[in-house]
Amino acid sequence: MLRSTAVFSAMTFISRISGLVRDQVYAGVFGANPAMDAFLVAFRIPNFLRRLSAEGSFSMAFVPVLSEYRERRDHAAVKELVDRVAGTLLAVLLVVTALAVLAAPWVIRVFAPGFEAGGGQGELASRMLRITFPYLLFISLASLAGGVLNSYQRFAVPALSPVLLNIAMITAALALAPRMDQPVMALAWGVLAAGVLQLAFHLPSLARLGLLPRPRWGAAHEGVRRVMKLMVPTLFGSSVAQLNLLLNTIVASMLVGGSVTWLYLGDRLLEFPLGMFGVAIGAVILPHLSSRHAVADPDGYSKALDWGFRLCLMIAVPACVGLMLCAEAVVATLFQHGRFTAHDTRMARLTVLALATALPAFLLVKVLAPAFYSRQDTRTPVKAGLVAVAANVAATVLFIAALLWLTGIGREAWAAGGGDLRAALKALPGAHACLALATAVAGWTNALQLWWYLRRARVFRAQPGWARFARQLGVASLAMAAVVGALLLAWDGWTAWHWSERAWKLAVVVGSGGLVYTAALWLQGIRPRHLRH
Repeated sequence: MLRSTAVFSAMTFISRISGLVRDQVYAGVFGANPAMDAFLVAFRIPNFLRRLSAEGSFSMAFVPVLSEYRERRDHAAVKELVDRVAGTLLAVLLVVTALAVLAAPWVIRVFAPGFEAGGGQGELASRMLRITFPYLLFISLASLAGGVLNSYQRFAVPALSPVLLNIAMITAALALAPRMDQPVMALAWGVLAAGVLQLAFHLPSLARLGLLPRPRWGAAHEGVRRVMKLMVPTLFGSSVAQLNLLLNTIVASMLVGGSVTWLYLGDRLLEFPLGMFGVAIGAVILPHLSSRHAVADPDGYSKALDWGFRLCLMIAVPACVGLMLCAEAVVATLFQHGRFTAHDTRMARLTVLALATALPAFLLVKVLAPAFYSRQDTRTPVKAGLVAVAANVAATVLFIAALLWLTGIGREAWAAGGGDLRAALKALPGAHACLALATAVAGWTNALQLWWYLRRARVFRAQPGWARFARQLGVASLAMAAVVGALLLAWDGWTAWHWSERAWKLAVVVGSGGLVYTAALWLQGIRPRHLRH
């Protein structure tokens, strides 16, 4: 599992670096403004549905069933399952895509009610949604292919696939946008091209396995029915974080222009450790847990979970501390150029600070959720997810109300809005940070519930050495924080420096922190071999 996780992480690292370049191009070419907010909403809708269904509930339902077919049936039965699932998924996606394209203005009103109906921003978002939504069809089929490859321990292609999205978007921004009357429309066409490329990228690997699908309707097929039965509750349970981000997008559309972009960029920085390590560990551990459950190996199942938890915490704790300390330095270095100003840096920094508080929770969920789905238990994550979404809504209302009525800037915004709530929200600076903090509350609520349910089910038994591991992790993180904090105190004024000065100083800060953390773990006795057991 460690070797597979390393492969997945290495491929994801390439994809995240290209994604970083893509976001830097976004910031420099388009900045943080209403037009960019409109694109991000038009892209977030199919991307949300993709994460909710294709990469969330579908993968969690499909991989355990496919693993069971591999363990207990022949290749022909596995091929039949893949054909039927592909055909059924394709038929459903064609209907959903057609409806969304026809009803684009109404969809935008639901997902971004802050965009005025008939206004320029709402109309622009609707036009782009008609182009971006078919991405859902192509990327969902690509995710099906990725699930099959992951089940056969072929992790490189699915992990590398997002690079094609980033390349398509960068090309659209730099080459196509200058040639268009509305430059941001180029990004919508880049999304559509990326979906086609990502699906095509998976097909040769499926063909080598003898599992290139021949799509056939399969609603009556026993395996498809099991996947659908498992998928319905996992539609919610596996995608709590995505639902919370969607709720944030809806509220952010009602806030100061640029809020959607500030939230997006802060979330992207958090996605770097989540994508490189959390998604990698989750993708590797799900088929392994499903296999251990299928052959009735509770000891191997429990040890795999213990390994996943320790590896997640070893990454999440220093990443959490580092992101909180370096929030302004990282945002300024990566994004403050072109049309992205120092003010935008300060606003995006607030998002990073708030979201980073829940990074350990977000990473642990990548192991906790597969612990239930691998046993085909889909109800427990749903119960936890319902509470987490309720916590997000409650925290959003509470935090924004407190900012609006208990602070000076809030009372000024209320007065500027003439007592109208929507007008006051449009004039309230920093309100987007309340949304990010509410997402963090929901993340911890979800993780703690799943942990409690897992312990109650008695399928996980902690291996010896947790107290010593916690001490080692705490000492190493404190040593890292001391070094990073000292360097940041010595170097103040990140938004005023030239990009090159920011870059080398950030490299020194991050490199020093990483070296100190690694050295502290080493001096306390942790060796690479310990990550294999």
